[in-house]
Amino acid sequence: MPQLTPLYRLLTPLLQTLRSPPTLRSFSTTSSLSAGPPKKKVNVDPRITLIRYHLQHPKTPRPLKLSRLRGLRHWTIHRAWMLMRRKREEKESAELYRMYQSMSKANELLRTMDPPGMKDAGRLYRIAQEKKGIFGHGGVPIEYARWQTDTPGREPWNHGWTR
Repeated sequence: MPQLTPLYRLLTPLLQTLRSPPTLRSFSTTSSLSAGPPKKKVNVDPRITLIRYHLQHPKTPRPLKLSRLRGLRHWTIHRAWMLMRRKREEKESAELYRMYQSMSKANELLRTMDPPGMKDAGRLYRIAQEKKGIFGHGGVPIEYARWQTDTPGREPWNHGWTR
């Protein structure tokens, strides 16, 4: 008998399974051969388990489904609220703009009050722009007192913090 090649030895069982009559299988979409070894159980955070338990519990009330009329009322109230907020914010920004313009005009008056050739021309303007003593004794503006950074911290949440 001729010596069998290693490839033929590997293919022989496969060819025999293809020639054999089909067998009945269970109602599974995956074959039992391709399932592979059992998977390891992944450790799940107990907090996530608790959140899922409470959100999916049978006694947890389902989200509200508004009727057509109630949805229209909700939409109308929401739009009225947003309109009121927008008007209030526009009013506040207009007031801030008015105050800024008023300060700008006052500074310009101080700067141009004296003729350019005088000895103390612009003295009041320079005094008004000085920041002496407004941050306290040896103080620093709050913008400089803390790191201005866009990167997250090394530890996102301190789980051991207590009051």
